[in-house]
Amino acid sequence: MTRRSGLSARRLPDEGRPGEGPAPAGSARRRTGALAAALVVLPGLLATSACGGSAPAGTGDSGDYTVMTWAPSGSGSADRHGVTAVAAAIGKSVDAAGGLGGRKLQVLTCDEQNTPDGATACARKAADAHAVAVIGSYSQYADIFMPTLEAAGIPYLGGFGLSGAEFSSPYSYPVAGGTPTLVAGSGRQLAAAGCRNVTLIRPDTRAGDTLTRYLSGALQPSGAKLTDVKVGEKTTDLGGPATRAIGDDKAGSCVIDALGPDQTLGLIDAYRRLGPKRTLLASLLGGVQQSAIDATGGAASPLNESLATGWYPPEGSRVWDDLRATVRAGGDEHIDTSDLGVQNTWVAYQVFLQAAQRISSAGRPLTAKTLRAQLDSGDSLDTGGATPALNWGQTDMLPSAESPRLVNTWVTFQQVKDGRLAEQQRGFSDVRWVLTGGKPPQ
Repeated sequence: MTRRSGLSARRLPDEGRPGEGPAPAGSARRRTGALAAALVVLPGLLATSACGGSAPAGTGDSGDYTVMTWAPSGSGSADRHGVTAVAAAIGKSVDAAGGLGGRKLQVLTCDEQNTPDGATACARKAADAHAVAVIGSYSQYADIFMPTLEAAGIPYLGGFGLSGAEFSSPYSYPVAGGTPTLVAGSGRQLAAAGCRNVTLIRPDTRAGDTLTRYLSGALQPSGAKLTDVKVGEKTTDLGGPATRAIGDDKAGSCVIDALGPDQTLGLIDAYRRLGPKRTLLASLLGGVQQSAIDATGGAASPLNESLATGWYPPEGSRVWDDLRATVRAGGDEHIDTSDLGVQNTWVAYQVFLQAAQRISSAGRPLTAKTLRAQLDSGDSLDTGGATPALNWGQTDMLPSAESPRLVNTWVTFQQVKDGRLAEQQRGFSDVRWVLTGGKPPQ
């Protein structure tokens, strides 16, 4: 793979507009610190327990407040221990800051086992516990468990975006833009890098089919040619897809990896063995993250100099200082703060805590119903620089039949430098026009 040292993309008109990217580090820290300070003045106590714990759950005027976070934890390669572990650590942090609204908040965690039955069981436990929200969870089965949450009136805040219901159910409040936003952003990043022929390596699934359309829309203004390479969900030998993607290895050839973490590692290994000289690799964060770079050689990794599109700033950003401090204070050394699932859960909890503060300040009880009303109100919620301000008002959601609940259409452009993900371009870039089939801003 080409080592394109110092690769710098030209800035496109829709990208990095002044005042719309993340604030400077000091400003971001002040905003995150202000959120923590606001929580301190909320009297009470927060406690954590495991899913199915014996502590009572309450709703509204009496008892404790309960939330739940779930993810696979005993299923093998799909495990996301960090998602539930960071939720527990956040609970401890809020406890140390004085609790939430004068009452205990139970952070329940649940192993959804990476199965439809496991995810449904977790949703039923959330309903039985009268949870005010399911927050920052990781599951590919929202299409199956969402009806259970809807029947119980429980909002699903900040899921990982692995299924259609997360972007269509009126009870879902995604904090990131899912894979389509990353693919659209990657197309814009590669267009700025001068790519003339772009190959998308993606899952051979219905969800994967939509990615080709979004990437095509992102590339259209640049005139780049798109080639679609499908990979079966159970495919382990990525040599064939990698060979087709590299082709004749001409200058201006670029490849976007939109596979999951395990298949991505296989693709990286195939790239390393093929040794292309001019083809540039780009990836979507979630498939490629810092742990994958470390596992494939760090500064000597085939990913070095490659481009990456993410939902959030890179792990080294000061935006994540409070996340790192919370993890250290919680004492769980196994939580990887560079993991996109961990970051996504952190952002979801910041939205929840800020919304809960506003409900409490207005003298209202915190319930699933009042939380949904607050989230639907159109009031912007600050995530401390991890995203632009978020809200789910009618005018801010994506005018799309496929993803009407999507509100965050902003991405970050990153690049692997000396074995570390770093900003390639400062700030956020908005790809809403790609997702709605519009024209790029002038």
